[in-house]
Amino acid sequence: MSEDLGNFSMLELFRLEVDSQSAILSDGLLSLEQQADPAKQLEALMRASHSIKGAARMVDIDAGVKLAHAMEDCFVAAQNSELILQSHQIDLLLEGVDLLVAISKNEAEAEQVARLTGSIVNIGSLEAPVSETGADTIPSHAEPADNDDLNSNPAPDEAETSEADTNDTGPQTASSSGTGDTGSEAVRVSAESLNRLVGLAGEVQVEARWLHPFSEALQQIKHRQAELIELLDHLNDSLLASKGDEYSRTLAGEIHTKANRCRHLLSDRLMELDDFDRRLHGLGNRLHSEVIASRMRPFSDATRGYPRLVRDMARQLGKQVELKIEGLATQVDRDILECIDAPLNHLVRNALDHGIETPEQRRAAGKPEQATLTITAAHNAGMLSIQVQDDGRGIDIGALRKKIVKRGMVTEAMAADLSETELLEFLFLPGFSTREEVTEISGRGVGLDVVHSTVQKMRGVARATTEPGHGTRFHLQLPITLSIVRVLLVEICGEPYAIPLARIDRTLKLDTSRIESLENRQYFTIDNQHIGVVFASQVIGCNSTSAVGEELSVVVLGERLNRSGLVVDRFMGERSLVVHTLDPRLGKVQDISAASVLENGDPCLIIDVDDMLRSIDILIAGGRLDRIRDSETTTTHTGKRILVVDDSITVREVERNMLATRGYHVDVAVDGMDGWNAVRMGDYDLIISDVDMPRMNGFEFVRLIKQDDRLHGTPVMIVSYKDREEDRQRGLEAGADYYLTKGSFHDETLIDAVVDLIGTAE
Repeated sequence: MSEDLGNFSMLELFRLEVDSQSAILSDGLLSLEQQADPAKQLEALMRASHSIKGAARMVDIDAGVKLAHAMEDCFVAAQNSELILQSHQIDLLLEGVDLLVAISKNEAEAEQVARLTGSIVNIGSLEAPVSETGADTIPSHAEPADNDDLNSNPAPDEAETSEADTNDTGPQTASSSGTGDTGSEAVRVSAESLNRLVGLAGEVQVEARWLHPFSEALQQIKHRQAELIELLDHLNDSLLASKGDEYSRTLAGEIHTKANRCRHLLSDRLMELDDFDRRLHGLGNRLHSEVIASRMRPFSDATRGYPRLVRDMARQLGKQVELKIEGLATQVDRDILECIDAPLNHLVRNALDHGIETPEQRRAAGKPEQATLTITAAHNAGMLSIQVQDDGRGIDIGALRKKIVKRGMVTEAMAADLSETELLEFLFLPGFSTREEVTEISGRGVGLDVVHSTVQKMRGVARATTEPGHGTRFHLQLPITLSIVRVLLVEICGEPYAIPLARIDRTLKLDTSRIESLENRQYFTIDNQHIGVVFASQVIGCNSTSAVGEELSVVVLGERLNRSGLVVDRFMGERSLVVHTLDPRLGKVQDISAASVLENGDPCLIIDVDDMLRSIDILIAGGRLDRIRDSETTTTHTGKRILVVDDSITVREVERNMLATRGYHVDVAVDGMDGWNAVRMGDYDLIISDVDMPRMNGFEFVRLIKQDDRLHGTPVMIVSYKDREEDRQRGLEAGADYYLTKGSFHDETLIDAVVDLIGTAE
């Protein structure tokens, strides 16, 4: 259960950070001594010590910085197989953990700190066994951060240091103004309680809306009652005209009188019910708005430490920098604030260390000696827009292009064809790094992938633009709150689904005559761009009951050059929905991110757009799309089918093109989880997989295949940048039939290996 820590000083926050991270260090070291998953433990230990180092620097505790940095060096050395930690060394590191706690409480002696720091430095300085990877091989977890010629990757300090500030959030107040008004009383509330309140307030809204259809149903009864009274009038008139017996006329009159009384009584109650419905509906809306407002905080709460951070870093680097923060009063959900602290910290440090020049360099370039770093927050089109912009050297696109080629991510020919926007996308790839040296500021190459992955988890988008010689701008587009999402409701297979509006490019009614076919794929054209057309029912895996007419309801998802048209049964309108997370026991539900409840009480699933785009890519690449114009499926492939699994779009396309030109039918998957979904859906003659992938790595993927009764006989080839003998052995032990390095892309080795495993394409 998390607390609101707005009343805490920076030193108190540092103590909390050390308390939290020291527990990770202690548990990790003890587990490491027992050899429980060393790789996983070392990664956690490195990050924990790195986080303490950054937090210590924020509060200017030099002893904590040096001690944590020395411990971090030991863990990185162990990760690189340069050091095997023995029990007596783990004892020293545990003593270091205790000393970090003492430092946070100002109870450590300088002499003791210096002695232990020196001892730990000596551990990390031990001669390491010679690596079999060769001099040019750099492990991905320890790769340097950046190059002076490129303003690309921030250091891990940015991600880990910011954890000390993540909880530096202001108190919850009735006004949520964040202005520090002494007239407002602060209340410390757990985040879990607020989340429950948001859910309950949403349920109140749903229940309040139930009264309106109930009132309309009573109105129908009132109309039927009026018809009944009219029939009684006719009966009474008939009895009078026929001069029926006195008893029948009297009885009919009494029935008519009582029916009129019931009508008036029902009318009165309906008026009261309508009035109550309006008041309850208004009350539910106000309650929900107030609960949401209690979660909203000013953007200034996320930037409290940045003026000091920029000042100290600029002085340390010998630079002159003016920090401007605009939009301090912009209201943001507290969860968003906590999540954006790490990306913002990354971007600010990246700008200071790599983007902004020294006064001498700026003077030589004809710029003012003092640089300007601007952070801007604003609401734009229902989204939170945050920009971090500097007026520094910008990103050298030519140098970036060369580095991408040098790392073997693309060939020179492919790199020459990439646009500036496409090149800048490489900055967000995991482990992408160009810097040669490692410092306390530059870190160890965690990279901008931390920014990208964090923003993506919040259903947002991160983009970079640059103007060489004039600066770089990073733009984060995020939802204002994670509790409420504005969606387009669509019907798929007779059920409602919600698609976040922020991820929709456009919606349209598409005449089937505009659909064309090319290479067995169907598409339509908008703004001179071909957009593939896919049935939503096929992606989700259900049977649609709606017939394909002359006009299709299409939702265009994605952005820039990666857009797809999703055909749904019908549009149901826009809604603001309260987000309910799925039970973690369900795991990751394919193509679904969360759930909600509609105003009529029906459940509704919220679509995970990124996951759905990956599923669409798999269907398109596999040629398994249902046809729209003739309602026929594509021709079944008779040749040999290969599944390529890699999280790098460039590597996927290189492998796919090499294999397709030899006549193989190639499907692609974007990570291990997508690959696992694909192999269970289709029949493949060969599977080619990368190792380092999100959600599920290659070793886990291969093990699942080999443990499956139906799939265990399918040949699997691992293609990875990792070329150490221990990595090769690990892949083969997992069940791989072949292990190649990605350097093989530039010759016929990959094709020869495929032919060895499954023969030629025909």
